[in-house]
Amino acid sequence: MKPAELLAHLRRLAEAEAGPGVLRLPLDLPADAALEAVRAALATLEGPADRPAPARRAPANRSPSRIHTDGAARGNPGPAGLGVAIFRADGQVLERLSRYIGQATNNVAEYRALLLALERAEALGLTDVAFYSDSELLVRQLQGRYQVKHPALRPLFAEAKARMARFRHAEIHHVPREANAEADVLANRGIDEAAKEWKLERPDADGEGRP
Repeated sequence: MKPAELLAHLRRLAEAEAGPGVLRLPLDLPADAALEAVRAALATLEGPADRPAPARRAPANRSPSRIHTDGAARGNPGPAGLGVAIFRADGQVLERLSRYIGQATNNVAEYRALLLALERAEALGLTDVAFYSDSELLVRQLQGRYQVKHPALRPLFAEAKARMARFRHAEIHHVPREANAEADVLANRGIDEAAKEWKLERPDADGEGRP
């Protein structure tokens, strides 16, 4: 409300009959003094129910769950595996995952690993998550720093962004390969275990399976 409008209201109050909630001020009261007077009066006359609610205190910062992902492809494309290691903020292990996905490129495997991690994090009920990958392309694309040019990556990128948006807080970071060793081991384990099964199932020339 402008000072002139407020003064007009105050003058009408001054001319009104006395009663509950009526603020009486002298007609010759200067505008600045009238403003100060009404501010002080409002604090008393309006009562607690009409006062603005106190500002809500921001919730304490929650440390996100730490999730490492890696995709490995032996050849480009070639046999590919996924590795995911999920930890609580206090370092407790929640899950370690190792999967084989068949033939894929390195970049597709990296995205597939992240999507598996997002799926499991949501299933575990995690709300604040931080993902770590040694794929600079993956991380920079999801951070909006690189464009997604390859057609095969565009749907994977879109799905990853949509899934990340479901969390209360989600972030992604690039780390050097040595800082992502556990996820790398898991990804390669997926390929190795699939290779072992393939060797066991593949018949020899004499028709006998390998031992």
